[in-house]
Amino acid sequence: MSLPRPSRKRLAGAMTVVLGASVAAVGTAAPVLAAEIPSGARSLQSVNVAGSYLRHTDYLGGIAAVSSTSTTQAKKDATFTVTPGLAGGAGCVSFQAANGMWLRHRDYRIRLETNAGTATFLADATFCVRDGSTGGSVRLESFNYPGRFLRHRDSALWIDPPATNANTFAADSSFRVTAPWVAGARSPVIKGLYADPNIAHLGGRYYIYPTTDGYHGWSGSRFKAFSSTDLVNWTDHGTILDLGPQIAWADDRAWAPTIAYRDNRYYFYFSAATSIGVATSSSPTGPFTDPLGRPLIAAGFRGGQMIDPQVFTDTDGQSYLYWGNGSAYAVRLNADMISFDASQVRTFSLPDFREGAFVFKRGATYYMTYSVDDTGSENYHVEYATGASPFGPWTHRGTILSKNLSLGIKGPAHQSVVKAPDSDTWHIAYHRFAIPAGNGTNREVTVDRMRFNADGTIQPVIPTL
Repeated sequence: MSLPRPSRKRLAGAMTVVLGASVAAVGTAAPVLAAEIPSGARSLQSVNVAGSYLRHTDYLGGIAAVSSTSTTQAKKDATFTVTPGLAGGAGCVSFQAANGMWLRHRDYRIRLETNAGTATFLADATFCVRDGSTGGSVRLESFNYPGRFLRHRDSALWIDPPATNANTFAADSSFRVTAPWVAGARSPVIKGLYADPNIAHLGGRYYIYPTTDGYHGWSGSRFKAFSSTDLVNWTDHGTILDLGPQIAWADDRAWAPTIAYRDNRYYFYFSAATSIGVATSSSPTGPFTDPLGRPLIAAGFRGGQMIDPQVFTDTDGQSYLYWGNGSAYAVRLNADMISFDASQVRTFSLPDFREGAFVFKRGATYYMTYSVDDTGSENYHVEYATGASPFGPWTHRGTILSKNLSLGIKGPAHQSVVKAPDSDTWHIAYHRFAIPAGNGTNREVTVDRMRFNADGTIQPVIPTL
C-alpha cells in the first residue's frame, strides 16, 4: 500500500424506496427483497424486444440484438460480471464489463466508466434488484435515486421514473437473467474487485478474507468474507466488519486482514488507517467486535507502515504475529491473542522485502513468503525463505510467483497459503491486476496449486486463468 489517505466520505442516511403502495427503508434497514441476480458472469435479455440484450457500445449502455452468429466482441459486450453492490445494500448488485469498467448512471444516462472509488460513483454503479413485469424477470432500481429504474428508451439505457411512458415502462425496465454469452473464466474465484486475500481452512470450509478493492487511494472501509468447500464455488457472507460504524479509531484504508482461532473464538486482525487492529467473534463470518477500542499496533510503532498482519499458530499452540511494509516484524502473541510484549518484537532482514509476510509450516520447515516491489507495479511478485523456527534465521530461496504477460497476468502477489486437511495438497491465494484492464487499485483474487520439490523447496507457481 502507500501513504495515509483521506477519510472516506459517507452517503447520506436512509433513503426511501417507493414500491407500488409500499415503502421500505434502504441504508438503515433492509429493503423489500424480491428477485435476485446471482453473482458471476450473466447476460440480461429484454422482455419486450425479442433477441435484444443489455450491452455497451462505445462506453454507452443500450440494448442490441445478440445471437449465436454475433461477433465475439458483441457477445463480450453483452456479458457482465455481477457483484454485490459497490455501495452495499441488501439485494443490490453492480455490473462489471469484461474490460474492467462498471455500468453506472451519470445525468440519468447509463454508461461504462472506471471505478473512481468516490461515494457518488459507488452509489451510481449500484442497482437494487426488484421483481420484473413478467415471471422470472427482474428490474433494477437506482440505489441513490429511489423510484428510478434502469430502462431502455429508443434502445438507449437510462434511469427513469415509472411516469416516463407509463404504458410500456414496466416492460421496458424488465430483463430476464440468462447464461452469459461469453463463459466466465475459472478465475477470479471471487467475482469483483478484491485484493490481499487471506485464505484459511476453518471448521470444514475454506475461507477467504480480502481487501475490498476498486477504491481510489485504497480508501475502502469494509471487510467481507467468502467461503467454499471446493475452492471453486464461493459463498459471499457480506460485510463482517465496517470500520466507520464499528471501529472507533479508524474509518478508512481497510486492508489485508488475517484470521486466527483459539478456544472457540475467532480473531480477525486487520489494517486500518496504517495501524493494525484486532476484532473477535464466535463465528468465522462475524459479526466481529473490537475488544481493545484502539489499535493493537499503532502507526509509528516501528519503522515503515504498520500494516499487513498475519498470524501463524505453531504445532505447539503458540501463535505469532507478523506484519510490516518496508520492514518485516514478528512477535509472540499472548494467550489472549490481543496483546504481546513489545520488548520481544523481532525485525527480519529479507532480500527486497516490501510487504505481505505470510508464514506456514510443512514438516519441520518454516516458510516465510512475502511480496516484492509495489502493488501498483506489474512486477509485484512473491519470494520466499525457509528457516528452522518461526523467527528464522531465514535462508532466501528466490521467486515462486510472478507475472505472465502472455496471459495478461500482471502483479500477482500478496499471497497466503493453505493446506487441504489430511493431505499434503497446498494452495496459494493471491491477487493480480484485474483482467483485462485492471491496475494497482483494481485487482482480483485467484487460487492456484502450490507444489514442493523432493528437497522441500517450492516449485514456481504457474498462474492460471
